[in-house]
Amino acid sequence: MKQLLTLASTFLLSISPLFGLNIPDPLPKTTEPVEDILRLQIFLDAQLFGPGKLDGRPGEFTTKALKRYQSSHGMPETELADSNLDLSSVTELYTSYTIRQEDLKFVGELPRQPSEQSKKKYLPYDSLLEFLTERFHCAPELLEFLNKPMKMDSLKPGDVVKVPAVQPFLIEELTEIAKLPEVPEFQQRVIKIDTKEKLLGVWDGDKMLASLPITPGSGHLATPPGTWRILGITQMPTFRWDKSVLEYGVRSSTYYQLPIGPNNPVGVMWIGLNRPGIGIHGTNSPQSIGRSSSHGCMRTANWDVVRLVKLITKGMTVIIEGPPPAPRPVEVAKALPVAPPPAALPVQEQKRGFFTRLFGRK
Repeated sequence: MKQLLTLASTFLLSISPLFGLNIPDPLPKTTEPVEDILRLQIFLDAQLFGPGKLDGRPGEFTTKALKRYQSSHGMPETELADSNLDLSSVTELYTSYTIRQEDLKFVGELPRQPSEQSKKKYLPYDSLLEFLTERFHCAPELLEFLNKPMKMDSLKPGDVVKVPAVQPFLIEELTEIAKLPEVPEFQQRVIKIDTKEKLLGVWDGDKMLASLPITPGSGHLATPPGTWRILGITQMPTFRWDKSVLEYGVRSSTYYQLPIGPNNPVGVMWIGLNRPGIGIHGTNSPQSIGRSSSHGCMRTANWDVVRLVKLITKGMTVIIEGPPPAPRPVEVAKALPVAPPPAALPVQEQKRGFFTRLFGRK
């Protein structure tokens, strides 16, 4: 009898992912993950139906990712507690990572002011904790909870850290590429962006291949609705920081050229559109995706954008739906700066981060 009970228990555990999620009510304290939700988030993240940062907590983007995944696979849409996805492919929630000496190459001093950032050759992570949260797609609070009582602000090489079991984002594999090669077979795909829902979807005919949360612009700097086209994709771009562009959309002669790195304002990828100043790009603040506003572009997490570019190509159509930019008050509009005439860039400057310099808006 004891053997039968053990077998029955094992069977129920093996099929439990098919019976919806066990979400306690009330929820545990804020930093404690609900493991059924974390399992779902890890599953959706692996399918590139991004739930946002992994934290094991119910939230807007986890629910939206679930519903989009269900719809794309011909399943009825449900709320989290009623999810009937087969999550058995997520065989483990956690793994361990040993911090390496070479990881320190990507961590260092990060000045806050663009004037100081422009003097550096690379914009690194400001801590090993930030390095780990991006590498494993998660909230810092989750790592802090999982690794109690370890002090996450004093990590060092040799430390072993418990992390979510996801495909890691490998910053060390990214090199500067001014123009990623075209992929002709992707030309008929379409990116559809809903700025009100803060979602980006990649479509191949009637099939949604991926869905990601984004931070679009709003108000006077709302992301412009319309039908656009991808002009090119740059890996590890530089960024032309121009306060006038960021606040008014008008170039000035006062700007700072910011170097590459995970803390570059446009992250590790720039997908330029045929609307000057507008693109889809990575970010230096993945924890705020979907919870803030950009200056007109569409930000997504670095761990998402590096996978997104494997599904898209130059020349693809991008359809943006949402409210247009709000008109500025007349007195403000009259006071906007006047753009200076374009100046020719040196050949070396043209080759380095071309699309970022051309479009220049965060």
